[in-house]
Amino acid sequence: MQGKRSISWLVIALFLIMCGTVSAQDTNQNKTLIISGQSGNVPVIQVNGRSYVDLEALARVSNASLSFAGNQIVLSLSGASASTPATPIAAPAQASNPGFSKSFLNAGIEEAATLREWHTALASAIQNGYPVTSDALLPYRAQATTNLRLVSTAVSTDSDRKAYQLLSNEFQNMVKLTDKYLAARANLTYISPDALQNDSLNQRFVACGHSLGAMAASGQFVDDGSCN
Repeated sequence: MQGKRSISWLVIALFLIMCGTVSAQDTNQNKTLIISGQSGNVPVIQVNGRSYVDLEALARVSNASLSFAGNQIVLSLSGASASTPATPIAAPAQASNPGFSKSFLNAGIEEAATLREWHTALASAIQNGYPVTSDALLPYRAQATTNLRLVSTAVSTDSDRKAYQLLSNEFQNMVKLTDKYLAARANLTYISPDALQNDSLNQRFVACGHSLGAMAASGQFVDDGSCN
């Protein structure tokens, strides 16, 4: 048995490297050897820069078995030790709100700008007593419709999806606001120059625009209820 124990120290550093351990720095030290997720303290000897480990200790840590036949030593790894990979370090959980993707943010800013131009054109006509006509506002509506479609194709994150819904609400509010004053003109209803100041739909549109602008500046989705 003493001869077997002497032989058991003759395993070279290559085996240790394949098993995933780090070379010992000092002679005759106990190191923690990790093999396929199994760990334990085993004696390690370093000679001429190479590390050697007691085979019996190695077999114990790796749940393996040793057998001796003449001048041969057989180290048999169990099925679990041989095939089970080391447990990986858990990656940090992905943030549930990673913010806006760059493509969505760019498309959303472009749509918001178009909606503001559309609103400015409507407000200018009302405040200056100009006729509110479909022909004058149609180009803005068409461009905003196209831009909103581009925003929808850029959605890729959870924040993108939530913000897209609010941007869609803003678009619909602008459509309703425009149709309201187009209908008033068609019915020959007097439109006061300050009509928008007292219009709850207009106030909701403006508040939503401010909320969307703040989200774009921060890069994070925050629903304050302005666009619902």
